[in-house]
Amino acid sequence: MVLLWSVVAALVLLVVGIFISLVVMGRIALVPETQETVAPTPQETAVLDTSYSVLILNATPDDGLDDQMRDELINAGFTADLVLATDGNADDFPETTIYYIDAADEEAALALADLIGGAAVEQSDYYAAMNDTGQAQLTVVIGLDRVEEAPAE
Repeated sequence: MVLLWSVVAALVLLVVGIFISLVVMGRIALVPETQETVAPTPQETAVLDTSYSVLILNATPDDGLDDQMRDELINAGFTADLVLATDGNADDFPETTIYYIDAADEEAALALADLIGGAAVEQSDYYAAMNDTGQAQLTVVIGLDRVEEAPAE
């Protein structure tokens, strides 16, 4: 009986020693720490500005994508005379991209990207020469990511 009690006592001391060691090393917390909860900040979404002139260039082999996007923009509130849709010089542009000229136009470009279902947004003055309206202009180049079926090479 003494042998049994000594084995039980040794086992209890071993378990208690391991537990105390884990507490001292910080692997076990006796009192759970309260964690600060940070309320999520609402993301500001860009507000769509329909006063911009929009040039839509279809840089894919699919005809009609530019007209579809033009109709989508007009239905969203853009004025029909400020939205010009035409074919681009290339038919292998990889990703739909919205180009804006001035840094102040970035928010409008982001809002337009949201409207059309996502697109890359870049600042470039490459298409500034095509703007004959005298208004701020955004240029949408439709890429192969909008094509139903990838073209055969």
